[in-house]
Amino acid sequence: QVQLVESGGGLVQPGGSLRLSCAASGSIFSIHAMGWHRQAPGQQRELVAAFISGGSTNYADSVKGRFTISRDNAKDTVYLQMNSLKPEDTAVYYCNADITYSSGSYFRRYDYWGQGTQVTVSS
Repeated sequence: QVQLVESGGGLVQPGGSLRLSCAASGSIFSIHAMGWHRQAPGQQRELVAAFISGGSTNYADSVKGRFTISRDNAKDTVYLQMNSLKPEDTAVYYCNADITYSSGSYFRRYDYWGQGTQVTVSS
């Protein structure tokens, strides 16, 4: 089994910064993609930023130039540095990872989600 543990959310004023972390742990064989989604009240969950297959990155247009995703492969961890935060960035941020894990003699690929961390941007 695999777990994703997020940290780093909180309350910040407009224009401020936050850094989110997401660590994957368990019987990980390979991480194919990993990143962040968010969901604001009454809205659909949307992609924020992610490392996708091949190691390239994908960002939502609304966060380009303000958010940066990075990773530490040795720790199976991704980070989301969020700068110049706006009230419209307020949402629950979810870590998501496409992982092949090992279990005994077989391997399985599964799409995992973290529990979510609240980010609130308000004065």
